[in-house]
Amino acid sequence: MLVGEGFAGSGTEAAHINTVLGDRDGPVGTAFTTALASPTVGHTPFLVVAQPGLAVQPPTLFVPKATITTDGDGRRHAELTWGAAQSGVAEGVLDALDEGVVDPDEVVHQVLIAAVWVDPQATDRRAVRSNNRQATLDALRAGVVGFPAPADVLAVRNRVWNPFDPPVD
Repeated sequence: MLVGEGFAGSGTEAAHINTVLGDRDGPVGTAFTTALASPTVGHTPFLVVAQPGLAVQPPTLFVPKATITTDGDGRRHAELTWGAAQSGVAEGVLDALDEGVVDPDEVVHQVLIAAVWVDPQATDRRAVRSNNRQATLDALRAGVVGFPAPADVLAVRNRVWNPFDPPVD
């Protein structure tokens, strides 16, 4: 099981991706099928496609982190999630496959889960797509090489922050 994290962009168009790549017949495969068969309101997982009827390989489950609504202003968020963010994730997976980050000979045995954050305030389709592409590729690269190294994480233990909790001076 390869676990990765990627973050790209800034502001409301930033993308945050968590990936888990593993065997179809192992715990990742079980989690994949369980999530696909157990949708919840606002967080329905779906297969990532390169085009309608052409799922990416390895089969990739897009799991929305932000609650998707289709009422009022939520419609834009739904369109960005199902459209631009999904396209970006598809491109990132295909980039990883093309670069050999994901072994083309192993995709018949693997599944990928991508937990994807799309800010409900995002508006720029191109930025959402581009950032999700990069964050997906970065997450897959990180999972393959085991990044970050424990020493790198320990080096910042007194300077922890994230976009929702800026550094404290």
